[in-house]
This record gives sequence, structure tokens and C-alpha cells, in this order.
Amino acid sequence: MKLFFWILIFLGTFSIMEFMAWFTHKYVMHGFLWSLHKDHHKKEHDSWFERNDFFFIFYAVVSMSFIMTASTTTFWYGWPIGFGIMAYGATYFLVHDIFIHQRFKIFRNANNWYAKGVRRAHKMHHKHLGKGDGECFGMLFVPFKYFKK
Repeated sequence: MKLFFWILIFLGTFSIMEFMAWFTHKYVMHGFLWSLHKDHHKKEHDSWFERNDFFFIFYAVVSMSFIMTASTTTFWYGWPIGFGIMAYGATYFLVHDIFIHQRFKIFRNANNWYAKGVRRAHKMHHKHLGKGDGECFGMLFVPFKYFKK
């Protein structure tokens, strides 16, 4: 029974992270921490790293805090919460940084309807170079209007 709850908490955390990604992107990255996110929209440097990468570090610290708390206390819920956040972060990195932005040159030939829709939606977001007016959505939930056959 504990395994069932572990999996349920893991999947729930992963799903909640989609909302957190949307919320953080809309209200934090395009809000009061725009100074860290703007180099992601308008690259004015030659470095592979961006100031925007600090957001990955923040969520990694949150994830590891849950895992470390679970390993040193009886708060076993920290394991599935921490690994759910970590799994979402890995998925986000794979889809956003590797697939869409090609920070590593793989998955270039993916041309199914979902891949095209995700790329199209992200391109629409990035056409706005400023702090405001950028349409924000999660990584897995993309409005259907971007999926054309």
C-alpha cells in the first residue's frame, strides 16, 4: 500500500510541477526576476550558460532538500516529492533545452505532430523579446491551437 501512495505522490508532484513551471515562468521569470530570464529570450553573450540556468539550480535545491529530509527523518513523503520534482526537471531539460533550444545537438529530426506543436508554441512565446506580452504555458500542456496536421 505504501508503494501505491509513493507512486501517487510522485505522479502528483510531477503534475503539479507543470503548474509550477507555468506560474514561475509567467509571474517570476517574466516578473520580478526578469533580469535572470531575459538572456534566454535575447542572447547577448557567447557563453553556453545563461543567467536563466539559475532557475534549474533553485528547483534542484528544492528537490534535494526533500530527498535529504526524507533520508534523515521519518518524513518518507519527501522521497516521492523530491524525485517527482527531479523527474520533471529532467523532462523539462530534455524537452526545453535539448529538444527545443538544441543546447545539445540531438533530437533534431523529430517531426511528429506533437513535436511540431511544441516547437511552434515555443517559437510564438519567443517572438516576444521583452518582459511582457509573452504567452506562457507549461511544457507538457500546450494549447491545442499549436497542433496543426
